[in-house]
Formats: sequence, structure tokens, C-alpha cells
Amino acid sequence: MLAIFFQHKNFMTGIMTLLICSIICQIVMGVIYHRLIWETEHMSTTTNKSLQQLKLKFSGCRKINERVSNVPVFVDRFMSHIKVGGIPLSILKHLSGQLMLLSVLVAGIGACLAIIHNESFFQIAPFYVISFLGLYCYFAVSSLIDIPGKINILRINLVDYLENHLANRLEQTELDMQLISPEEKKPAGQKFEQKTEAGCPVGTDKDTAPVFSGAEAEELELLLQEFLL
Repeated sequence: MLAIFFQHKNFMTGIMTLLICSIICQIVMGVIYHRLIWETEHMSTTTNKSLQQLKLKFSGCRKINERVSNVPVFVDRFMSHIKVGGIPLSILKHLSGQLMLLSVLVAGIGACLAIIHNESFFQIAPFYVISFLGLYCYFAVSSLIDIPGKINILRINLVDYLENHLANRLEQTELDMQLISPEEKKPAGQKFEQKTEAGCPVGTDKDTAPVFSGAEAEELELLLQEFLL
């Protein structure tokens, strides 16, 4: 039976290689997303460079714009740039599907060539069997890893952390800095008070200068006396 499968050794090797590479891509993506989800549960102490860059970028946007209007879009842009070995995970996901389709295509070409050479059904059947088994393994692994579910969980965790934890922490830090700033200005105020107690002029010259000169005050006093008398 196995001899029948390896009768077309070159085709079978190519089909198996493509199937294995496709499933490996799925497993790699699952491992990376699982790792990121675990890191998001410990965002305050994470050592993941991508998540640290996300935190720094979010903090920088908050300082420039005072607030990030659409955090989910901010997170989606970050997730679209997650890479493994320089390859974005979004491309790796498509690559996995393309490898699977390519393996089916190779199996179809092998079956067509076998038919052209008038081979028997049992000689052609291995191409169909390996195609169906490959598709089953691919979709079984995909459902077990559940890449879309992991992406959704990662997105929810990141949005929750940025909106409900990091944003509040940044706001509290800004309030603390506003409270600290007046205290830093107090020594200058104390010096000002000491100067006023020592007899230094307070306010502008307009506030401290007399309203009337001595002669004008005497004339005003005489006029008031004449008016009252």
C-alpha cells in the first residue's frame, strides 16, 4: 500500500513539504499570539520589545495630543506590524493558506499526469487521499490554534490596558506634576514675603506713588474747609 503512495515520489515529497510548511506557519503564529496574550496579562512588567514600544508610543501620543481619540484603531495598527523574523504575521497567515492551496494544486497536477499516462485508479488514488488528509490536518490544526480568537483576545487586552490602566496612570502623573509645580515655586513666594516685611515696595509704582502732591493736598484742604464753613 505504501509502495503505491511512493510510486510518484517527487510529487508526494513536494505535496508533503508544502503541507508541513503550511501547518508550521499556523503553529508559529499560534505560539507568537499566545506569548503576546500572556505578556499582556503582565503589561506593567513586560520585557517584550514590541509591547514596550507600544506603551512608549501611546505615552508619546498622549503628551502630544493630550488624548488618543480612537484606541482600537491605534491597537489594530500595532497588531498589523507584529513581525517574526522580519515577516509580518498577517503575511505569514496568508502564506500558510497559499502553501496549502499549492499542495492541492500539485496533487491535482500529479493526478492529471497519471490519468494522461493511463495509470490505474489505485495509482491515481494516493493524490486524492493525500489532498483530503492534508486539508483535514490543515483545518484541524487551524481550529485548534484558533488564530482569529487569539487575535481578538490580544486586541481586547491591549485596548483594556491602554484605556483603563495606562491612560489613567498618565493622567494621574500629570495631576501629580501640577501639584508638585506650585510647591517648587513656594521658595520664590517666601522670598517675596520676606522682602515685603523688610519694607520693600509691593506692586507697581502706580500703586505706591501718592495721589496728590503736598501743595495740591493743602489747596484741597482749604477748599473743603471753605465749603464746609
